Amino acid sequence: MASLPFELVSPERLVFSGAVTEVVVPGAEGEFGVLAGHAPFIAMLKPGILVIKTDGTARSYFVRGGFAEVNAAGLTILAEEAKPVEEIDAGMLAQHIKNAEEDVRDATNDAARQRAQRQLDDLRQVAAALHLGDTSAPAH
Repeated sequence: MASLPFELVSPERLVFSGAVTEVVVPGAEGEFGVLAGHAPFIAMLKPGILVIKTDGTARSYFVRGGFAEVNAAGLTILAEEAKPVEEIDAGMLAQHIKNAEEDVRDATNDAARQRAQRQLDDLRQVAAALHLGDTSAPAH
């Protein structure tokens, strides 16, 4: 299978750089896969699990915020936060969920409330996918 140059960058560091066979990205408009030769485009990220596939192995990373750009040079993801799944701290994710619940409560208009609710729902889905406790409690 053809390889694709890929970089995953967070504000703190270059998280991953190398040739990959596929990257599955949690896009704001839905999950999408990128292979070598993909058409150029830019997409916003939602909180979720990014999967990097290389020669029969897969690595999973939690990403939050940012965007993905596919161009002739490959795929670059600039994420507000990017950590290997095995490094995800349940307390950290719970705090993100708590902050998102507060954002829903504090929203001053419907558009802001809907945006905050989508963020909260996405974070709860990540917690559920990682089996990190009860994430189904509704926002107050």
